[in-house]
Amino acid sequence: MLLYVTVGTNNLDRAIEFYDPVLRTLGYERLFTNHDEAGYASQRDIRCRFWVVYPFDKQEASVGNGSMTALLAPDRPAVRAFHAAALLYGGTDEGPPGIRPFHENFYGSYVRDPDGNKLSAVCEAPDSADDSRSAKVT
Repeated sequence: MLLYVTVGTNNLDRAIEFYDPVLRTLGYERLFTNHDEAGYASQRDIRCRFWVVYPFDKQEASVGNGSMTALLAPDRPAVRAFHAAALLYGGTDEGPPGIRPFHENFYGSYVRDPDGNKLSAVCEAPDSADDSRSAKVT
């Protein structure tokens, strides 16, 4: 459904220092960089789907109230690694890793990048400890 997502920055070098290690925890790598933007892609996709950019209108980047980018995590340890890396590289905590009330397997964490953009990493697969229980339910 989505072609790509952009988040604004006021300091691209600082943003890259944050996003390179943080997105790596979810299997994303930076594939493109120029003086205005950096593009990231998953290991399954050669096209950049997540972009960190200076605003096109050359004004200050600002945070969208109610805006958040949720990134798919392959498993719950990746959600925890994402959250830890985000805090280590200058992000702020908006909600530690854990089950959320959206459904029984919605395991997510929430952070803000150094520019204030809200991000989430989410795994919707059952925890490996839950696999045996759900296999017995028929």
